[in-house]
Amino acid sequence: MIEDELRAAFARLEESTPPVGPVRAAVDRAVISRRRRRRRVRLAGTALAVAAVALVGFTAMAPRPPAPTAAPAPPTPVPEPGGALNLLLLGVDQSVGSRRADSVLLVHLPADRSRLHLVSFPRDLLVPVPPQGGTEKLNATFSRAAGSGTDLAAGYRATRQAVARLTGVRVDAGAVLTYPGARELTDAVGGVPVCLPAPVRSVHTERRFPAGCQRLDGAAAVDLLRQRYGLRDGGLDRDRNAARYAAGLLRQLREQGTATDPAQLGRLLLRIGPAVTADTGDLSLPALVAAAGRTSAAEPVALAFPVRDEWNGRGYEPDPELAPGFLDALRADRLAQWAAEHPGQVTALR
Repeated sequence: MIEDELRAAFARLEESTPPVGPVRAAVDRAVISRRRRRRRVRLAGTALAVAAVALVGFTAMAPRPPAPTAAPAPPTPVPEPGGALNLLLLGVDQSVGSRRADSVLLVHLPADRSRLHLVSFPRDLLVPVPPQGGTEKLNATFSRAAGSGTDLAAGYRATRQAVARLTGVRVDAGAVLTYPGARELTDAVGGVPVCLPAPVRSVHTERRFPAGCQRLDGAAAVDLLRQRYGLRDGGLDRDRNAARYAAGLLRQLREQGTATDPAQLGRLLLRIGPAVTADTGDLSLPALVAAAGRTSAAEPVALAFPVRDEWNGRGYEPDPELAPGFLDALRADRLAQWAAEHPGQVTALR
């Protein structure tokens, strides 16, 4: 008797239950839509990183949650930001228990978009530490903020603020690339040509880089970017080699037409996406791409921020004679004139 009543109850409930097929289909559609939204967000951040690469070569950017507007560029024209633009690009060594910004590169796009200026700042440059006062190394600013975790956004923001305070210019956007990401990016574009003025021997792998121009694969590029021991000017020479790598990467991307070929760009985005994050600041990705499109294909000018020749035991200090004039030129968008007047501060790229 009880069994008959239970069967009858189940039969009534089964009749009122909605079909399983439509519910399952709706769930599947929701899952697919959610995955697509997540993929679009990842590609939006990566697209700026590649746009920055197309602009200057070296990218590595602090993760900030991408805004919904930072989507792939629409086919309709977008207004290009006027005036000079500055992009902060950081190369980060993710050693166990530490995050160090070994390469700090400010990419200056002049208002006339005549050519790019790659300004390298020594990682050991002493910068003020507000509000407590005193100074610390620029790469310590990054590691202090980033800590030993995986949150590189805090390290980028701290470094961006330090560079803005030092230079007096607005940092409009930026990117952070770890060494594993640099290796992946280099291999993805088929290697990067780098021209060295003197031979370099790796203290890590015993690899030898001859003087002259050569094409580096990902492993060799990262090996070179890590070298400072044995170089005549130590970390300053490493900064110069990072600028040479940036210029070579830029040439490679332009020769391949990656920045203007949607198919190539899409493949590159998919390959390096997990390794690179980027921040557009207050600008949209389409606006940055528009600015990049107007930038001349002329060889970029690589400049070293002027510092005292001597090491004071704690780090490098700005050169009291050259640094003020350099900063005035940067703020006034006159770096081309300053570079012509101070050829000793220009890094030879070929």
